[in-house]
Amino acid sequence: MPSSPWIDVSVPLRTGMAHWPGDPAARIRRDLDLAKGDPCTVTSLELCAHAGTHMDAPAHYLADGCGMDAMPLDVAVGVARVIALEDGDSVTPEALREHRIRRGERLLFKTANSGRCWDRDDFVEDFVAISQAAADFLAARQVRLVGVDYLSVAGYRADGAAVHRALLGAGIWIIEGLNLSRVPPGRVELVCLPLRLAGAEGAPARAIVRPLAGRTG
Repeated sequence: MPSSPWIDVSVPLRTGMAHWPGDPAARIRRDLDLAKGDPCTVTSLELCAHAGTHMDAPAHYLADGCGMDAMPLDVAVGVARVIALEDGDSVTPEALREHRIRRGERLLFKTANSGRCWDRDDFVEDFVAISQAAADFLAARQVRLVGVDYLSVAGYRADGAAVHRALLGAGIWIIEGLNLSRVPPGRVELVCLPLRLAGAEGAPARAIVRPLAGRTG
């Protein structure tokens, strides 16, 4: 069977996986099991809406923001650009200017996180995040979507509310918790569909990309 051109950039949901401090840990339980003589296999889930690979809706930090079930279907489906920013402690405007960010783009930032954060179960505090200045820069450029390769667009010790509000307030939807280690920089076709949780401010998602021919990011 030929290999698929699609790359799964979501992380597996499992018990014991890394989660944001203070959020409930993911717990996946096998309630019924064919191997134990039950008539079928049934699994139950207990997890935060921001576990693993997930999306943030405006309602996450904006009092009048819409929830995840109101997300336009094409926000996270279509052409995106993977931008490699593997140097530095944060995503900065200076680094972004080199990539000539355009209005309406979907951007996925590949940093050192993809190669070092997802092979461990403890939370990594010093992950690469988007700086406040970079969030303002992206808001001014009016991009459509931003994806990052760890659990938040904002740093652990940074003002997370300010970074989120800068992006969400500018109409930018957010994907967090991607693993882009297998994806080269450049244009990709993105499909990311969050669960349709009524009124929720976020939801777990499955995200896949397919590299496209053309200019690298």
